[in-house]
Amino acid sequence: MVLPGADEQYITIGKIVNTQGHRGEVRVLPLTDFPRRFDDMKRVHVSLPEKTTLMDIERTYHHKKFIIIKFAGIEDMNAAETLKGASLLVPRDELMPLPEDTFYIFDIVGMEVYTVDGRLLGQVREVLQTGANDVFIVEGTTRRPLLVPALKKVVRSVDMEQRKMTVCLPEGLEELS
Repeated sequence: MVLPGADEQYITIGKIVNTQGHRGEVRVLPLTDFPRRFDDMKRVHVSLPEKTTLMDIERTYHHKKFIIIKFAGIEDMNAAETLKGASLLVPRDELMPLPEDTFYIFDIVGMEVYTVDGRLLGQVREVLQTGANDVFIVEGTTRRPLLVPALKKVVRSVDMEQRKMTVCLPEGLEELS
């Protein structure tokens, strides 16, 4: 997402799903692999369909699978209610660093996928997180989506600048599509 009037790209790290208590706190579903990032945050962009506002954070704490946030200026449940459904955004330069050879899902989606011999297979439309390994759903040249396992023996290279992935498909995988 790019905010109006900004050149910087913003990434969603959470969604306000409800209020919490009666003192203006909100319940946030973290949409990040790094939920502890909320512990040290002082400000975050709160995006509703009608506008996006940079808001100061007074305090945060973890409760079950949620992050509870108290924003400055939100003093009661009625004020907190107005934030329900909002996305919490950070600029790309505030993303948590990843280990080498790992990528954010939003960077992979839309990438063109080629075989090692240079044949275009299509674009990554979605990434399934299966637990064992991610699976890239590639749509384009096959009649059904191609399910490419995100394994080092399959994904030979990822070029972020060219937005290109090169894969060596397991035998028979294309015939299943």
